Amino acid sequence: MIFQFGTITNPFSKLAPNTMLASPEATRGEGLIIILNNLLKFTIVVAGLFTFWNIIAAGYGFMSAGEDAKAVAKAWSKFTMSLVGLTFVAGSFVLAAIFGWLIFRDPSALISPKIFGPGITP
Repeated sequence: MIFQFGTITNPFSKLAPNTMLASPEATRGEGLIIILNNLLKFTIVVAGLFTFWNIIAAGYGFMSAGEDAKAVAKAWSKFTMSLVGLTFVAGSFVLAAIFGWLIFRDPSALISPKIFGPGITP
């Protein structure tokens, strides 16, 4: 069972001293950007799942409303607000790209920023 996968090489042998990954100056400030980027992506995924759930709940509200006008209006309101929220989430990326282009001449400057420090040139 132990020989099922073949030979496994040591992944840490590639991290020799004075390489890009081992140099603390090469990645200064990069960890914070990665964490914030992952947090932003997670928030966008949660917003998408919440919107999906609200659209499903609005559809269920339509099906169970029957002849009740208040229930139909409530389902329409839930569906509309879900689409408005999804539009805001998607529109934030468009606005970030537009402002990134206008200010930095790079559409991804605000979405995935880069930190340049001493000895690191763009």
